[in-house]
Amino acid sequence: MATADTIRILVSTDNHVGYKERDPIRGDDSWKSFHEVMCLAKERDVDMVLLAGDLFHENKPSRKSMYHVMRSLRMNCYGDKPCELEMLSDASEMFAGAFNHVNYEDPDINVAIPVFSIHGNHDDPSGESGLAALDLLQMSGLVNYYGRTPESDNISIKPVLLQKGSTKLALYGMSNVRDERLFRTFRDGNVKFFRPGTQKDDWFNLMSVHQNHHAHTETSYLPEKFLPSFLDLVVWGHEHECLLDPQTNAEQGFRVIQPGSSVATSLMPGEAVPKKVAILSITGKEMKIEKIRLTTVRPFVMREVSLMDSREMRELAMQTGDTKPKLSRYLMDIVEELIEEAKKQWLEAQREAGADQDEEVEIPKPLIRLRVDYTAPDGGEFDLENPQRFSNRFMDRVANTSDVVQFHRKRQAQKSIKGKADMPEDSVLAQMEMDTVKIGQLIDEFLAAQSLTILPQNTFSDAVGQFVDKDDRTAMEQFVAKSLESLVSHLIDGDQDEEVDEERVAGMMEEYKAKVEQAFAKGEIKRATRRKGSRKPRPEGWDSEGDGAWEDNPASIVRDDEGNVVEEADEPAPKTKSTRGRGGKAATGTTRKTAAAAKKAPAKGRGKKAAMFEER
Repeated sequence: MATADTIRILVSTDNHVGYKERDPIRGDDSWKSFHEVMCLAKERDVDMVLLAGDLFHENKPSRKSMYHVMRSLRMNCYGDKPCELEMLSDASEMFAGAFNHVNYEDPDINVAIPVFSIHGNHDDPSGESGLAALDLLQMSGLVNYYGRTPESDNISIKPVLLQKGSTKLALYGMSNVRDERLFRTFRDGNVKFFRPGTQKDDWFNLMSVHQNHHAHTETSYLPEKFLPSFLDLVVWGHEHECLLDPQTNAEQGFRVIQPGSSVATSLMPGEAVPKKVAILSITGKEMKIEKIRLTTVRPFVMREVSLMDSREMRELAMQTGDTKPKLSRYLMDIVEELIEEAKKQWLEAQREAGADQDEEVEIPKPLIRLRVDYTAPDGGEFDLENPQRFSNRFMDRVANTSDVVQFHRKRQAQKSIKGKADMPEDSVLAQMEMDTVKIGQLIDEFLAAQSLTILPQNTFSDAVGQFVDKDDRTAMEQFVAKSLESLVSHLIDGDQDEEVDEERVAGMMEEYKAKVEQAFAKGEIKRATRRKGSRKPRPEGWDSEGDGAWEDNPASIVRDDEGNVVEEADEPAPKTKSTRGRGGKAATGTTRKTAAAAKKAPAKGRGKKAAMFEER
């Protein structure tokens, strides 16, 4: 039971609302699980909800996704119960926009349970306005969007200071930044943390981040040692495996929890762990964690098998004739076991939640993944059925009807045919599901196999990612043009005294390409952004619904006689209007008014604010 000095926080992350929303079976999974999370917050009467990024699966969520998120937030966060959290810091420094105060201090709405959220890599700001979906939720008074990172190479992190009774909470947040760039920013000492100016040892310092937790490459993650030692707890978003038992960092001393996602977005081992949320209870400098298993999550069971481990299958590989039916039957029996195991998991989750065991419940179709290593013994071969045809046998019994089985085998050395493009290994492709893999990862694998000779590989992959993930229609065109222009300039500016032949030019090109790739990997080259060119007026009869936005069409860009983009002239800075007089101040911000008699009262008004000073 909470006391007057205990701050209770429901912690969740990576809800990915909108994932596979057009799938006839799984289309509602993501928003249903998010709704369960918010219902738990209301049922357990928490003081606030903390989301650590990727609330939405896309940075331009559909109307369906936005509707369900707003519905869940409004149903569970609004209410007559006064919010007992007192805001001590200057909210205008934390929350940008016209309504630059925490939502539960707004005089026009009754917020019982405030939600604080950072953005992730899926729901990050985009477009010329630089707005995120969270900006819309904040403007509607449903979410407090904090931890913004407007400059990825110069980051200042100031905490939201909250107090309940004698417990003081410093809530830090850092929204997602591209991992390589963030690594460089930390390394160069350009990340500054601020701490309360008074009684700094009395504050419980809680931070939420949304970055890679483990090293995929040398710099593509956030090392825990980069975070300051004064932190008490770090909530780590982005990683989908649920790890809610606090792990203490031996070097820095703080603890780390990883809530994981509330919906499976890839059929990998980390997603098969039961999905949970946590209620964090903070009293003074002490904390307790209560883990709650989600009951609306579609069951997912995964198993890896090697055909070589079965004596029966080894003998089958050495036989001649049609062995495919026998092999398929062997694998079908394993899938049947997995389906039964998934049913048991679902019923177990319902029992843990206290469901009536006598009541009949409809068990949802499970997600099943069987990874099969079909490496054959010397002299033998396994005759495999088409994986999609095999999966379709379970069409009426599983949710992932086309990829139940996944075949792979160990890499075998083989000579490549001259003139034929090298391809990634089967085992690599087998792990890269088309419904879950990032296009950048796919491009990286193919480029690593084929090796580009002119264009830098990692910047090429980044441009493709901008084109696909951020809907930047001109990313590829700009990348190729800029790369070739830079390369030609490098060749022209080379040593004029040396004799230039084909071999010399090839060497200079390879040297320059390696230099650019190395600079990009270290974060010394910024990601390309869309150039702002002058636009032609939209033609009459242009169908935006069918043909897309006119501004995104290459024909809308004004070009000169040589085909170069005519840059848009910079607009002069708007003159600052006087805020004196009626309504003047409302143009830039809002202040808390005296509430009417029927209005619920918050814990305390927006009074004194704690002084801040730079820590690092």
